[in-house]
Amino acid sequence: MRAPPQQRRLADGRMHLHDGPIDLIIEAFGETSAVEEAYAGAWGRFATILDELCAELPLLRADPRDAHAPRGAVARRMAAAVAPFRARRFLTPMAAVAGAVAEEVLEAMTTGRKLARAYVNNGGDIALHLSPGETFSIGIVDRPDRPILSACATVDAADRVRGVATSGWQGRSFSLGAADAVTVLAASASVADAAATLIANAVDIPGHPAIRRTPACDLDPQSDLGERRVTVAVGPLTRDEINRALALGVAEAELWRDRGLIEAAALRVGEQTGLVGAAVSRYLGRVPTVVHNGEKALHAVS
Repeated sequence: MRAPPQQRRLADGRMHLHDGPIDLIIEAFGETSAVEEAYAGAWGRFATILDELCAELPLLRADPRDAHAPRGAVARRMAAAVAPFRARRFLTPMAAVAGAVAEEVLEAMTTGRKLARAYVNNGGDIALHLSPGETFSIGIVDRPDRPILSACATVDAADRVRGVATSGWQGRSFSLGAADAVTVLAASASVADAAATLIANAVDIPGHPAIRRTPACDLDPQSDLGERRVTVAVGPLTRDEINRALALGVAEAELWRDRGLIEAAALRVGEQTGLVGAAVSRYLGRVPTVVHNGEKALHAVS
């Protein structure tokens, strides 16, 4: 029997919500009463999410082409997020689970409340709320094994961006590629989550001996990837080899940007980075001087 959902207030005023594999850092800005109501709303919705997802896990792990539509609110968000990508790539709703959970909790925080800003950070996949004139600065970590902020994505209320997500072979989920981290900015956290998965998968050098893989089902018998071989280690690569791998990922990111599904992306392998998006320089700049350190998060938000 698993432990019940937990909530606690952090020293700096943010809320930490935890239930099984779901670990959220949330924060709201506005009048005190509205902020407290937002936190109460987040907790009320969060407490039931994992049970709802577990009830439909076999469906969410299945190929959407062979399954019926999910019933739960978060599950429907997941299915809707991956739908635009499925015509060209294999993708189950699980590719959008972290972003969809963040969106659902953010909606519970903001509905019917006047908040200047709010965010839900689900292990680095972030859903954002911005009132007119407001901005967020998001610190980006491009090496999960080296938690140092390397860049800052600044999002303005006038931008389309309301979601940020990161994927890579060193992240929380399995990846088919060799990217240390691929960070995507999109109109929603769930779509950013799905796109980051696909772009990270594309960063690759097929057959290279330094990239070790094993069937996903050997690591997790319940994985939605089945016998697909996922990356477990990336050894030394030359600069030219990294550039080749990044070029494949950049092409994938440009495909989805051209289709209007993402706004920008930053791809990292070793010490080399690829950037996608005509306006990427508006989003990705220097590291902010003041950030909040999230727990188990790939990004910090200020």
